[in-house]
Amino acid sequence: MGAEQEIRDYLNETAQLIGKTATDTSTIRTIVEAIAECFRSGGKILLCGNGGSAADAQHLAAEFVNRFRRDGRALPAIALTTDTSVLTSIANDSAFERIFARQLEAIGRRGDCLIAISTSGKSANVLAAAQAARNAGIRVIALTGKSEDGLAALADIALRVPSKETSHIQEVHIAVGHLIAKIVEEQARA
Repeated sequence: MGAEQEIRDYLNETAQLIGKTATDTSTIRTIVEAIAECFRSGGKILLCGNGGSAADAQHLAAEFVNRFRRDGRALPAIALTTDTSVLTSIANDSAFERIFARQLEAIGRRGDCLIAISTSGKSANVLAAAQAARNAGIRVIALTGKSEDGLAALADIALRVPSKETSHIQEVHIAVGHLIAKIVEEQARA
């Protein structure tokens, strides 16, 4: 296979997956409503994930705090993936599986939302965060892949990208994340 065909095939697969995910408008609408309501009622969004999903958590937090397309009030969002001193102390003194849950216990409050991102739906530290959020009365929004167990089972709302291919799931997550940021900003920054 030549490079040009490989490029077309890869991008077509991503486009098809985005098209399949676009049919789940009710789940995306429900996520938007939950996040907008969280902001309107004075709550904050907490986000977590590993690897590329950690980068997506930080990216989405920045879209809320700064802006996506329109200026307006800053929307409180915190990526739990960014404080290396906190992350490494929890991993060292407790367990790597607790790096997000412990932070949720410290700063999460009833009325907040957790956006938990895991392409496999099986990341132990993300699962622990979702459980800690549930225990604290924090709504859990999951962005995951095809798997229906694990993270999706702990979530109040779960967007499951119909794939097991990590890179494609992440591409859809960021596209959906941008869409969510766009609509939430129109509702919550007004």
